[in-house]
Amino acid sequence: MTVAIVTGGSTGIGAAICTHLLDAGHHVVSLSRREPADPRCEHLEADLLDPVATAQAAQDLAARHEITHIVHNAGAIRAKALADVTDGDMIALMQLHLNSALTLTQAALPAMRAAGFGRIVLISSRAALGLATRTAYSATKAGMIGMARTWALELAPDGITVNVVAPGPIRETEMFHDVIPADSAREEALAAAIPVKRLGVPDDVARAVMFFVSPDSSFITGQTLFVCGGASIGSITI
Repeated sequence: MTVAIVTGGSTGIGAAICTHLLDAGHHVVSLSRREPADPRCEHLEADLLDPVATAQAAQDLAARHEITHIVHNAGAIRAKALADVTDGDMIALMQLHLNSALTLTQAALPAMRAAGFGRIVLISSRAALGLATRTAYSATKAGMIGMARTWALELAPDGITVNVVAPGPIRETEMFHDVIPADSAREEALAAAIPVKRLGVPDDVARAVMFFVSPDSSFITGQTLFVCGGASIGSITI
């Protein structure tokens, strides 16, 4: 049986990814601070901002499962103007977006290599291209892209692919609505500024993840797919 680890699988994009994976027949473990929305998920509670807790969770998962898929979706924004960004903001988001992905992948590698198969998908952001008030977020989300390209080169001979999905503005998520109130004039204006004239929804991102995790996508690795309605080829103001 394939075993997929999804970080931040309790709400929003992570919850949609869990449901799509479950519907496709995978055993799914949501690694998150809260219970997953889909009761079919196995749940392991962990705070990925804590490196010790992350390492313990990774060891636990690798001991109990032969992991075949990792989808690293958990994230946080910490929106601040440049003058207000702290070392703590950078350190926290490096741990959440980069170090936790590294820890989980290192724990899963022996099983993936033994199987000659693995799928790793990192959820970055359109903000990796730059966005005001996103110093720590943009830097670490951009780092995910470089990290994935490096891993893709190292792991390709083992049958393991590593790809990135970079969402644009996705409504129906806590992170989005912490910044943009639902059904507000700001939400309408942002949708109008996107080339396809709408905001994304979690299922849009989940479908992109399912493309990358498919066994049929074995010739695709080291790639970044922007799921952004065209926002990555223009400019947006949030």
